[in-house]
Amino acid sequence: MKRILWIAFATIALLPLGLQAQTVDEIIAKNVQARGGLEKLRAIKTMRVTAKFSQDRFRATYVQENKRDDKVREEVILQGMAQVQAYDGRSAWQINPFGGRKDPEMMSQDDSKSLILDADLEGPLVDYKQKGHTAELVGHDSVEGTDCYKIKLTLKNGDVRYYYLDADSYLEIKFETQSNVRGAVQYNDTLLGDYEQVDGVYFPFSVETAETGTDSWARFTVVKMEPNVPLDDSRFALPVTKTDAKATAPAK
Repeated sequence: MKRILWIAFATIALLPLGLQAQTVDEIIAKNVQARGGLEKLRAIKTMRVTAKFSQDRFRATYVQENKRDDKVREEVILQGMAQVQAYDGRSAWQINPFGGRKDPEMMSQDDSKSLILDADLEGPLVDYKQKGHTAELVGHDSVEGTDCYKIKLTLKNGDVRYYYLDADSYLEIKFETQSNVRGAVQYNDTLLGDYEQVDGVYFPFSVETAETGTDSWARFTVVKMEPNVPLDDSRFALPVTKTDAKATAPAK
């Protein structure tokens, strides 16, 4: 019995470090380090990303701007018109000229969930406890033949994400989202790839997302990534319309 136990312990000790038991916090820490480290991630105060967007036959330009703390603006630009969704850290709003709406309107709590997540510059895994999320290491799984650590992240809003981190590089190569929208659960898959280094931080330059089980992938190919560009807070604030201006103007 002693000999069997000794062999078992010796076998575990000889396993590569990546295959030995690790906690979810250790794996997330290695993900942060693989991306460039916490210091470099936090050094990014603003970010502008310009990408080519395609889905089926639709083609457009996509621009996303972020600013600390928790501000984001996303635009889909086509033929001089821009569909805008933005979050200023407190409320989310949108302008949808393609839907015949030229004035800004507030977004519902359900519709703004993914937008609010996009406002997190480092992503939900970094400092997840302080952000009110909980993480659990599910185990190993394979993504297109790549061995991955699978992490279940239960978000503060109750939605769930399953992250797949490359077991060698510790970079994210996929996440699955389960989001409750108006009483129904929606499932989406997102693939991340073509990582490139910008100001010491690795970012995916290829992002593909689709509803689980469908082939209608929305593809984002990054053209330019600009960290720490000047961005005024007004970029994220709800615009004042002519009607609002008249309503608040002092009576003569």
